[in-house]
Amino acid sequence: MRVDVLTLFPEMFEGVFNASILGKAKDKGIVDLQAINFRDYSNNKHNTVDDYPYGGGGGMVLKAEPVFMAVEDLMAAVPQGKPPRIILMCPQGETFTQRKAEELSQEEHIVLICGHYEGYDERIREHLVTDELSIGDYVLTGGEIPAMTVIDSVVRLLPGVLGNESSAVTDSYSTGLLEYPHYTRPAVFRDWEVPEVLISGHHSRIDAWRREQSLLRTFNRRPDLLEKAELTPKERKWLASLSKEEQ
Repeated sequence: MRVDVLTLFPEMFEGVFNASILGKAKDKGIVDLQAINFRDYSNNKHNTVDDYPYGGGGGMVLKAEPVFMAVEDLMAAVPQGKPPRIILMCPQGETFTQRKAEELSQEEHIVLICGHYEGYDERIREHLVTDELSIGDYVLTGGEIPAMTVIDSVVRLLPGVLGNESSAVTDSYSTGLLEYPHYTRPAVFRDWEVPEVLISGHHSRIDAWRREQSLLRTFNRRPDLLEKAELTPKERKWLASLSKEEQ
């Protein structure tokens, strides 16, 4: 996979792209990560990429020209094939989810655009991007940190990136539920014991316990997820009984 980020602050990505899981994926050749300063495409002597909004108002607006030129330059430099997903990081966008990360992990090439200032020239939305994504209902200084979030979430799903391929499958949200509790050595810490089932060696009992704990944790912390989760009739009946107990 190829991932290009258009940003005014490419230095913010240097550590992220070269450390931990992303750094290892890059070293293995699984992903090609590039941060590109679209100020280089400003096409004016002052290298400005923003301007005052038509109609007045506070703040500055990101100009269309440098963003279009940067994307078009990228398109000309990569082999012709499936068009890339061009993603605008924006508070107005679709809320980013694990399902969206899984969808994007199937792409060959994604381009993320990180804005600053008051907003984007609307023609960027209308005629350039394929997706608009938000990581939550709050406002940040720019799109760099949201872009890092999306990239990390997507790249870790690529084959060969994680040492344990089942890790990404069992993570919270990948199954539609929150993940079950984890324990490691020692078996007893300050009189707190690891659940007996986990040290029993009985794999079917362990699987059943983990499923039950995952359901229980989701019920207590994110019951909204249960509406779309794939549940058996027995599980739905059990959760319904829990709801009655709380009333």
